[in-house]
Amino acid sequence: MTLPIDPAQIDPDDIGATQTTLEMAHEEAIEHVREVFTDAGFGVPVEFSPSELLNEKVDADRDPYYVLGACNPAVADRALTASDGKLGALFPCNVVVWEEAPGRQRVYHVSIMRIARLVGVAPDDEEMADIVAETGDLVDAAFEEL
Repeated sequence: MTLPIDPAQIDPDDIGATQTTLEMAHEEAIEHVREVFTDAGFGVPVEFSPSELLNEKVDADRDPYYVLGACNPAVADRALTASDGKLGALFPCNVVVWEEAPGRQRVYHVSIMRIARLVGVAPDDEEMADIVAETGDLVDAAFEEL
């Protein structure tokens, strides 16, 4: 299979890549990220630890890694309508927290709204541009509080 786009040519801004580092314990960082994203207007309906699962199932010996599935219901509803339901395959908007070193956590997010537009899951029109801008503002506000 040939990819329709060259991943090496994608600028992190094209996919809304946002990240920061928190100087705190892993569990404390998870709680902090959850609280900040909730305060910024997101719900967190899905959470799981791939590291715990992989360590248990395949003895992966992974450092702590946690996924918070964040969702702003009003924006999600608009995105589903704008994409004829297709964007739901990428829901929720994940924010990941992984331990780089004890007491040092990386928080990372990419915009599923931007990615959906890049790969053709969502239209490249004004409505989707408004949705991308709104979700970007919400994520930026959350990261400013981290």
